[in-house]
Amino acid sequence: MAARKTAANRYYSGPPSDHFDGTLFFNPDGQPPGRFADLLKWQLNGKRSKWPATNPSPFPQAKPTAKIEGPALDVTMVGHSTLLIQTAGLNILTDPVWSLRASPLSFAGPKRINPPGIAFADLPPIDLVLVSHNHYDHLDLATLKRLKASHDPLVLAPLGNDAIIEAAVPGMRLSAHDWGDRVEVGNGVALHVEPVHHWSARGARDRRMALWAGFVIETPDGKLYFAGDTGFHDGINYRLMAEKHGGFRFAILPIGAYEPRWFMAPQHQNPREAVQGMTLCNAAFAAGCHWGTFQLTDEPIDEPARKLAEALDDQGVPREHFRALRPGEVWTVPEIGRG
Repeated sequence: MAARKTAANRYYSGPPSDHFDGTLFFNPDGQPPGRFADLLKWQLNGKRSKWPATNPSPFPQAKPTAKIEGPALDVTMVGHSTLLIQTAGLNILTDPVWSLRASPLSFAGPKRINPPGIAFADLPPIDLVLVSHNHYDHLDLATLKRLKASHDPLVLAPLGNDAIIEAAVPGMRLSAHDWGDRVEVGNGVALHVEPVHHWSARGARDRRMALWAGFVIETPDGKLYFAGDTGFHDGINYRLMAEKHGGFRFAILPIGAYEPRWFMAPQHQNPREAVQGMTLCNAAFAAGCHWGTFQLTDEPIDEPARKLAEALDDQGVPREHFRALRPGEVWTVPEIGRG
């Protein structure tokens, strides 16, 4: 069932909390998104790097197996924040985007410069979809329509996002949750909806009307963490994850779309902060996402991967433990203690 709506918030209505003021969501002790004047200042700064029109991955499109049982864990990069997670007999997609553009428009907006790392027709049966928030590079309604028609997965999303999805994809199986919720999904697997430092909007008049979140996937053979999209926020949420969950076999952490720092730092962490986050949340292995597919910000296309390697060396983390994945790349993640 879609969330209740009011005139003040078209997506959600509920009691106030430590991150909802009764009308809009917010980051506790955090920073709101930049003002329109700041956006213009950034857009007119003339420092946007030139990305190539195309940047094919060195990996061919993957053809995943139908299902992986038991403790084995395969993670396949599709592109940007879209990854296929296969473990415990479940196939899980994060923030699925197969569209050409991350935009409300079919003819303008950020355009993908490499094809998806898995052709849509080659997807295994999808059981579960995790949607972290409603920005167009994470919530792609066209892709959700295709998934509904071909796979009919369960979609988990933070509060308010269900209203957006239900309006566009009638009949989609939806489960909307607040930070701190735990959801049993079968096969001994449960999902935790957790706080990240970000914001939401589909347009100019719905800022912060829907919640943003990360997810912890609790399996019989360890926990996995998908941070969605997040600013570092002094490491507060990473410390919370370690305190609550103890540690992780694997984490998916954003490493791109971070320049200029004066504008992006509250909402998008950089590679150095991502490595700090991996350490703070006690993740044994991590994959870098949110880079190399859609140009959203100023940094050069190859800088996130290069800066990630530098940060790993500086912080004493083996490079093979935190990889900046490219579309089509498949990582069979070791069990904890075997990597």
